Amino acid sequence: MRPRRTSPSMSRRPLPCTMGRRPFCPLSRLSLRAMLRWFMGLPSRHNRIFYGWYIVAASFVILFFNGGARYAFGVMLKPIVAEFGWSRGMVSGVFSLNMMIFALGMTLVGKVYDRYGPKWVIIVSTLFISAGFVLTAFMNSLGQFLFSYGVLAALGVAGTAIPLLATLTSKWFDEWRGLAISLSMSGSSIGQFVLVPVLSFLAVAYSWRIAYLYIGLAMLVVNVSLALLVIRGDPHHLGLKPYGRKESDRAGEARAGSPGKPCGADSQDFTLKRAMATRSYWLFLVAMFICGGGDFFAVTHLIAMATDHGIAAITAGNMLAWYGAMSLVGILIAAPSADRIGNKTPMAVTFIIRVFLYLLLFRYKTVGAFYVFAFGFGFTHLITAPLIPMLIIKIFGSSHLGLLTGFANTVHYVGAATWPLLAGMLFDRTGNYQLTLIFSAIAAAIAVLCSLFIAETRHYPGGRPSRRQETV
Repeated sequence: MRPRRTSPSMSRRPLPCTMGRRPFCPLSRLSLRAMLRWFMGLPSRHNRIFYGWYIVAASFVILFFNGGARYAFGVMLKPIVAEFGWSRGMVSGVFSLNMMIFALGMTLVGKVYDRYGPKWVIIVSTLFISAGFVLTAFMNSLGQFLFSYGVLAALGVAGTAIPLLATLTSKWFDEWRGLAISLSMSGSSIGQFVLVPVLSFLAVAYSWRIAYLYIGLAMLVVNVSLALLVIRGDPHHLGLKPYGRKESDRAGEARAGSPGKPCGADSQDFTLKRAMATRSYWLFLVAMFICGGGDFFAVTHLIAMATDHGIAAITAGNMLAWYGAMSLVGILIAAPSADRIGNKTPMAVTFIIRVFLYLLLFRYKTVGAFYVFAFGFGFTHLITAPLIPMLIIKIFGSSHLGLLTGFANTVHYVGAATWPLLAGMLFDRTGNYQLTLIFSAIAAAIAVLCSLFIAETRHYPGGRPSRRQETV
């Protein structure tokens, strides 16, 4: 029988595990960076996994620590008041200063991100937030507290928080953008669910000072390592295109990586000045202000409100942990849904739910009512965060995404600075949170209307371009 002939291509077919590429071995390049990548399972140029998914993973870890650290303030409020004898209004004022500095820093961070990318923004911000938490652990006066937590930690949070990392993730994906942002942002929710009880335990068993010291040092090590080894600001810098993009980004590929200029600038995309001239952006900003105020009123005062009505501190801390867990459920449902049904509908539903939750807690102060509030408000807590870059890209384009999202988040966190301070001052005057709850319900109803009236269609400066302009 004549032997079967095989073609040279068949005889040289690569093994499935190599996929036609030389297997990566870190020892083939004697560099510490290559060995660390191999040990940590990070991608090399030989991997087939799209690099954007590693950006998602790194963002998840950074937000895990960021979320746990930020949302633990409610756990620390009463121990700090008890140690120093300050009023809740004074301590809430420190948190409000933190939110205000953070809010003002968001626009600056967005502009720097557009020009220079996220790596050094994350590194420098981490140095600030770690220094702020460590100094907070050793503070002994209100002035020191204002500087360490109110200023330093706030400047650091601005460059390592959800807005920046959601913007970063959105640049790597055209398809499944909502899912990718949701997965990265889930780190904040899981961090709140895991780290808040841990920090609560440290505060009760040892001291709130120990809790802040440990979390500050942990963030320094983890964030700087991930920024150096993994974070890349734009797929074009690695010769890639955003995941799912069918056509080449002509302008982006031509201009990506130019220092001092926004990557992939397009004349049909909106600058901040142009966006501020549209009704949709103003409606969006009003909704973001109300959203931020509600978020951080709940995070800051929920535990204190619950313990005021006879609920144990550990039980109240668990409520805040479940609050974080439900925020994970919310973003995993809402952001992928926005890929199909649009962005303003999940926003409107968020505020409708909040109206009923505020009224529930206004009427009832039982353990069950507080748990329903924590579960429901937690579910809505992060829904708007992935929708911010998604909505801005859809309406105004991506060339100035960092600045437009940065300004929107500035407005969001101005609300976050205002609400907790107002709630603390009203509590000092009235001894309860009733006025804050009814005021918040009215504001949430206004946010429902603002969300529904946003025109969720592509806007163009000077009107829609002609078909010939679109195809050139």
